[in-house]
Amino acid sequence: MIRDAARDFAQNELKPGVIERDEQQQFPAEQIKKLGELGFLGMMVDPKYNGAGLDAVSYVLVMEELSKIDASASVVVSVNNSLVCYGLEEYGTEEQKRNYLKPLAAGEQIGAFCLSEPEAGSDATSQRTTAEDKGDHYLLNGTKNWITNGSTASTYLVIAQTHPEKGHQGINALIVEKGMDGFTVGPKENKLGIRGSDTHSLLFSDVKVPKGNRIGEDGFGFKFAMKTLEGGRIGIAAQALGIASGAFELALNYAKARQTFGKPIAQHQAIQFKLADMATQIEAARLLCLKAAWLKDKGESYTQAASMAKLYASEVAMKTTIEAVQIHGGYGYVKEYHVERLMRDAKITQIYEGTSEIQKMVISREMLKE
Repeated sequence: MIRDAARDFAQNELKPGVIERDEQQQFPAEQIKKLGELGFLGMMVDPKYNGAGLDAVSYVLVMEELSKIDASASVVVSVNNSLVCYGLEEYGTEEQKRNYLKPLAAGEQIGAFCLSEPEAGSDATSQRTTAEDKGDHYLLNGTKNWITNGSTASTYLVIAQTHPEKGHQGINALIVEKGMDGFTVGPKENKLGIRGSDTHSLLFSDVKVPKGNRIGEDGFGFKFAMKTLEGGRIGIAAQALGIASGAFELALNYAKARQTFGKPIAQHQAIQFKLADMATQIEAARLLCLKAAWLKDKGESYTQAASMAKLYASEVAMKTTIEAVQIHGGYGYVKEYHVERLMRDAKITQIYEGTSEIQKMVISREMLKE
């Protein structure tokens, strides 16, 4: 039922205008508002905090269906659920949940997760953004970049260094509100793919953040970022899966309709081999995503499973979309057939929430644990 609801929304609400939004780099504000009203922006949050109370498996199903059509919209769902709402519900105080989580889970607001920096990338141990302890508040200074929902968010979870001498144990996670003095949103990034998503740099200049906006104990920020990113990898893996399965469906339908030498190209063995490889790899990626989500729902360790899912699904997304363009031939190179956009969208899934190389490091580290 949940999968079908997401599929219907994607077809009826996201598909119309998706090519134009991509061309114009237009944020899907109307569609995101409707997703919030349907409960998709706080899917896994407890109903007492305005969430839908669903599990991670349901979340994967929704992410796949939305991503088949519009990854620029699905990444908003991913960030709001996996990074922002999860982080606040799991580690926030009751006051923080009441003030920030409830409107986020209800879809009344959207959030942003602010880790990446111009020099540190997603390396949480090398944060240049600082949060100087001033007694009853922190003084926040620095720059974050590649921030999804950069200008449209109301609540920002910012990772910053408070005690440089303590290394990763001196990092904090702070809740920053839009409109705080000294907080500036930089220009929107002109991206290869997910062009409708709202990606900006953020600048903090002597931003006063109350101590009550710190998540967890002093120095908890590194652990917060790492635990939150684990769940984020499930969302991005599911996004990659959706991009791949969307491209496959388009390629399959085109191969059945397009004729050469007196028969549909789907009857040519060369095309059949491509379709068989695509379908097999997509199914394997789907099972990896579902396993990671299932382990999370059971309360078991899912670190390795999430990284495996993210690594493999993102590679499948890239391979599948390239083959989908190839099956379409010249038509695949023009915008009206959608596959060229899916190919451009696929690339980011190999980059954010940690590159493929980072995922391999995480997987190896988990395997080598004693």
